[in-house]
Parts: sequence; structure tokens; C-alpha cells
Amino acid sequence: MIVLPSSSRCAQSVIAFVAFILVLFQQTCSSFCPPSSCGKIRNITYPFRLKGDPFGCGLPMYELDCVNHVAMLTLFSGKYHVQDIDYKRYEIRLTDAGVAEDTACSFPRYFFSLGNFSTDPFDDLLTIWREEEYMMYFDDLLTYVVFLNCSNEVTDDPRYVEVNAGGCDSGGHIYAVPAYNYRFTPVDIKVGCRLKVATFANWTNDRKASYGDIRKLLEYGFWLSWLLPVTCRDHCGNDSGCSLSRTTGEIKCKDAHCHIFTHDSDNCGENIFFYICLTPSPIFIKRIIYFLTLGTKFILAVFVNSIIHGKQLKSQRINGEFFEQNPLPIFVVIRILLGVTLLLMLFIYTWRRRHYSMYENIEIFLLDNHLNPIRYRYREIKKMTGGFKVKLGQGGFGSVFKGKLRSGPDVAIKMLSKSKTNGEEFISEVATIGRIHHVNVVRLVGYCAEGEKRALVYEYMPNGSLDKYIFPKEGSLPLSYEKTYAISLGIARGIAYLHQGCDVQILHFDIKPHNILLDDGFIPKVSDFGLAKLHSVKDRSLVLPEAIGTLGYIAPELFYKNIGGVSYKADVFSFGKLLMEMAFRRRNSDPLPNHSSHHYFPVWIYDQFKEEKDIHIEDASEKDKIIVKKMFIVALWCIQLKPSDRPSMNKVVEMLEGKIESLEMPPKPVFCPHETIGHDSGINSDETSWSDSTSSNKNLGKTMSNHSQENNA
Repeated sequence: MIVLPSSSRCAQSVIAFVAFILVLFQQTCSSFCPPSSCGKIRNITYPFRLKGDPFGCGLPMYELDCVNHVAMLTLFSGKYHVQDIDYKRYEIRLTDAGVAEDTACSFPRYFFSLGNFSTDPFDDLLTIWREEEYMMYFDDLLTYVVFLNCSNEVTDDPRYVEVNAGGCDSGGHIYAVPAYNYRFTPVDIKVGCRLKVATFANWTNDRKASYGDIRKLLEYGFWLSWLLPVTCRDHCGNDSGCSLSRTTGEIKCKDAHCHIFTHDSDNCGENIFFYICLTPSPIFIKRIIYFLTLGTKFILAVFVNSIIHGKQLKSQRINGEFFEQNPLPIFVVIRILLGVTLLLMLFIYTWRRRHYSMYENIEIFLLDNHLNPIRYRYREIKKMTGGFKVKLGQGGFGSVFKGKLRSGPDVAIKMLSKSKTNGEEFISEVATIGRIHHVNVVRLVGYCAEGEKRALVYEYMPNGSLDKYIFPKEGSLPLSYEKTYAISLGIARGIAYLHQGCDVQILHFDIKPHNILLDDGFIPKVSDFGLAKLHSVKDRSLVLPEAIGTLGYIAPELFYKNIGGVSYKADVFSFGKLLMEMAFRRRNSDPLPNHSSHHYFPVWIYDQFKEEKDIHIEDASEKDKIIVKKMFIVALWCIQLKPSDRPSMNKVVEMLEGKIESLEMPPKPVFCPHETIGHDSGINSDETSWSDSTSSNKNLGKTMSNHSQENNA
């Protein structure tokens, strides 16, 4: 029998222990997350999870809900029935809940298009796969079905397939148009038709389809792949693309950059034979500690074994005798060293968790809310801006830079400065604007949340903000009054949509000229949702710890709690102050010519109308004067002291669209002391937070008393 040296036996023992640990890890991963089932979907496993599965199993964004034995997936706020999951092809087949559940009116309920995934689907999703052997076919996704509601019958376009909509109670003529390979565009929509809904379908030919064919396609559903967002990341790391061979099922990393365990490697061999569960959980962390403790005991046993067999060492006889004579001290020293190592590992882990916990609420929010905007990495943001070369503006929030997407369009990138609010303003902006799609609200293209780096990517507005047009500098040409009126109407429509166009009210709290952006056609866009709040329609008022907004535009109820609760009427007040500035092309805080600087501008306007005096407007035609008067009257309604006396934004839109003869004069506006704080005391008018004060409440009581005496007189 050949006796191995103790060093060889030690190495063999360590190798055996490592193999043992790997087997235990593999068993832990599989036993901790057993497959779930719901109805006909029997094998629900990673990346999917069923609601109620143990924490750490599957990804939260791919959570399925089992409703009446039907697996449901929430995707971009829509509900979809899961028909099949193909784990070999990394694809899932979905059917719109409206098609699957509603037999009387079998329409899709939810809009669904490639726009949900990317502003540039061809660049970000498709071109990655254009190789012969490793090609991932997404061509079927390029087919969608558009449903249109037309007031008149369409007979001159064979693509319009009439739908029997007897059970839909929609009126008009309903048509379905299968648009293969994007061959149906908005210019093809007939006059008198409006878009009802659009969704994907697996339609692969150009032949004329009957509605029966379209109905079968919708009932079958459509395939989506999680290869790119999940599998590529797991196999190849965050910075790599990958491709799938249809013949072998092999995943190939695009740039030979692999992610093994928690380390990045440039050696992307094809013999990666295992992956350790990377999803952290309390149970998983406890098992790691258990295995480390077990490993300590195992290694100590190996060393004790080496000490016992120390006589077999052919050299260093004195060392062998030392080991034999002092086993206990050596055992203690080794145990202390291993214990210190373990404590150091735990300290590093705890420090990293504490470092990233500041941004954990951002991460949880982004995972739990399936938002449309794209998430960018900081290096992508830096590349878009060319190293932050072109600066568009600066504010208390941070800086805005001009950038360009890979697909070509320009964007404005707001880099947020470090905030003491633990990311609330960032979350507020993404939460509100991320769900809005309206022509008069700026569109959020994407965002970046990477450690301390936070950025928001918006569509670029080439004409900048409204303030430079309504407060023109000397030598610049102001907008015409007709254009100014059109802009005011667009702003009103945008705010009205925020208040009543969504499932919850979105209160902006910072309506001012600087936050109204203009595109190349001078269409206004409401922007900057950093102070916005989501508010349930059922709740009558909102409780705020302090007044927020910009001085000069803040509604009085944010300062003085005794005049009414805080609600969407605060935005109405801010819009009224903005509208007054747009009409007269001067700041409300600027002193009136030939008047005391303390003369309240809205009161002066009201007195001019009451005394039937003309307001002098330079270079204004009679039509312009009528437009300005209408804007002033609507503004006076909006800035009424009590929130209950102000109209809703829908009513404001109606008043602006109507004739001036139909408008009644509002009550005389009341001067509020807080409105002159910024002008008289030198406080910056762009300050975005202001607290209530006792002295201001006293002044308000005196002002309201004087106002009451004037009305009684």
C-alpha cells in the first residue's frame, strides 16, 4: 500500500469538501424553489413565480397571479392570460384578458406595441439577433392588429375588416386591420376614424383576412421572449448580448464576456457546468454562514489529521514534533484566524448592504411597477451626452444636458443632484410621468438609477421653456397673442388630463412658465414632476407637512389651512397666475407702472374690467384684445381665494374654448400676504419649498376681514 504524504491527503480532503459544498448549493437552489402550477400551466419556475411563492423564487417583474385556475401576467398595466411557457425557447404565449374573458365583445382591452419595450425597437431588440446560425426570430412581433371606430363606413380599403360589434355598445363602425410588418401607419387611418386599441398577433402573410381569422389569432395569443432581459443577463452578464441556436438550444455570449458566480470573466468557455443561485434571501444567507461554519470544522479536522500524521514528514522533523507537542494552541490560532476571516466577510457584506440601502426604495419601486420608460446605465447616459458637453440649464434639482439616442432623436437628460430625501423626488417623477401619454405632457423616455447616479431622459424640446417667450428680452420677438392663447389652451388640457385623465389624480404643485416646455411647433408640454403627488379620487383633500411649489404660484390653502383642503384646485390656482402672466406678458411680482409696488396686480385688472376701462396693450388688434380679456377673466376665476370657488381644469378648458360673451365676471380677488414674500423680501422666486407662519395667518385674517367689509359696502 502506498502512503500519500499528508499534504496530498489535505489537498484531496479540501477538493472533496468543495465538491460537497457545490452539491449542497445545487440542492439548496432546487429544493428552495420547487415549480408551481396554475390550471393548465404546470411548471412555473424561474424567471417566473406564482404569487405566494417563497421570497427569492423567480423575479418580481415576472410574477403570475392564479385567478380561477388561470395564470395571469400583468404587463405594462395590462392583464394577460398565460397560454403556454416554452422554457427551451425562452418564450411565453399570452392572450389579452378581454379576448379570453369577454365573449359578447371580444376586443383586446389593453394597448400593446413595441413602443412598450423601447423607443427604438429595431436597434435595441432586433438587430442583436441578425446572424445566420444564432438568429432569434422576432418577426412575428412586427404584426399587430389595430381596432378602429369609424363614424362612416369604409369601403375603399380592403385592409379594413368589419367587426360585428353588436355586443360592444360602442356605436359607429368597428374595423380590425391586421398590420403585417408595419405596413399600416397613422397616415392610413381614414378621416372620421379613431384608434380604439392595438395589440400583437402572430400574423405572417399578406392575404386578406376575415374577422374569423383575426379572432382566432387573438385567441391564440402572441409569443414574447425573456431571452434578452433575463437569460442573457444571467448567462453573460449585464454588459453582453447573447443569441440562441434553434437547433442545439445553446446560448452564445455575443462578446465572450461571462458572469460566473459574482465575478465577471473574459474567458467565456462552453463548459460552464453550474450556476449558484444568485437571488439573495435571508434563508440563503443563513445557509451560506452554515456552510462556512461547516467548512471551518472540516478544515480543522484536516489539520488535526495532518498533526497526528506529522511523523510521516520526511523533512522539517522539528516542525512535526512541534505540531505533535502543541496541537491545542495551534488549533486555537487556526480557529481565531478563520473566525476573523468570517467576521471580515460579514462586515464587508453588511457595509455594502448599508451603502446600497439608501437607494433600495428606488430599486423596489422600479421592480414593482411595470413602467414603460427604458432603464439606462450611467455609462449609456454619459455616452448619450458626449461626456455632458452641452448644458441646457441648471436648477435646484441638478443640471440638464442635451443628448442623442442611438436611433437619432435628441433628448434632454436631467442629472439629479444628491438628495436628502432618499430618492422621493426621483420616484415621484418616474411614478407620475412614467404612466402618462398626452400631447401636452412631456414624455419620459427613460431613467437611470445606478447607485448615487440618478437621471431622467426626456424628449427634447427645441424651443425651450415658456418664460423666455412671455417675458421676452429686449430685441427679441414675442409670440403673437393668438399663439399665446393656443399655448394656454394646450397647458390647460395637459393639466386637466393629469387631474381627470388617469386612474388616480396627479397633482403637479409646480405649474409655472419655467416648467412649460415648447416643441418645434410651439405645442406646450407640462414638465418637471419632482413635486408631484398621486392622489386618490376618493380622498377629498391631501395632507402636506409644508407648503411646496414656487413662490408667486403657490395656492393660499397650502399656507392657510382654514380656507380649505389641499386638492387639485391648487394646480388651478397656479395655472391662473401663469395665465395672467401670459396675457399681460409681465411677471405678477413686477410693480405696475405708475402704481405702488404693493398694488395687487389681479385686483388692478379686476378694477379695470369693472370700470369698463381698456387695458393698454401695445400693437394689439381688436381680436387680440378680446383674446387677452378672455384669458384675464378665466385667470381671475382660477385665482379665487377659496378652492371651492375655483373651477376644475375641465371647466377652464371649456371657458377658454367658449365665447367671451358667455363668461361671467368672477368675484373680486383677495390679496394674500404670502404672494409678495418673494418680491418684497428678496427671497428667490424659484424657491421650491416654503413653510407656514403664524404672522402670515394673522395677515390673512385681516385681509379677509377687509375684503368682507368691501363686499358688504
